[in-house]
Amino acid sequence: MTSPAGRINRLFGTDGGVMLSLYAAFPEDFDPETVPLLVTVDALEVPLWCERFERRGQTGAVASFADLDTERRASELLGLEFRIEQNEERDDEEFYLEDLIGFVVNANGRQGTLTDYYDSDANPLFELTIENRSVLVPAVEEFIAHIDFEGRSIKMILPEGLLDLE
Repeated sequence: MTSPAGRINRLFGTDGGVMLSLYAAFPEDFDPETVPLLVTVDALEVPLWCERFERRGQTGAVASFADLDTERRASELLGLEFRIEQNEERDDEEFYLEDLIGFVVNANGRQGTLTDYYDSDANPLFELTIENRSVLVPAVEEFIAHIDFEGRSIKMILPEGLLDLE
């Protein structure tokens, strides 16, 4: 998956260097040795491998690319937006809410199980089974006090009345 990461603004020096504007989506941990900048030239996606990449503050950088060693060749890139291939691998800190299905839930002193997750942009919900009854609760960060991934348990603090099972 690629997302717009910046724009090639102007030439820098006489050896094919360029000034880049970096968008907020530009990754902090960008590694120019392993990830190219992708531009579209004549409807083709072209990878640009950086020989030089130096950040200039939060929103700028200077770069020069392999095989583009003259001003004339680099000037063909001016104004182009570039993208970066986003790594789809999940790191150890990342998880999806559906990963919590099956966890033991302790909510307001009651114990149960998180039995399902309903994904919705407007109102994502957890289905909890507590005391042999199903209860839907908003899947929001504010209600989750602690997640123990090794122990497969969640401590939730829910608003008063949300677990009224009568």
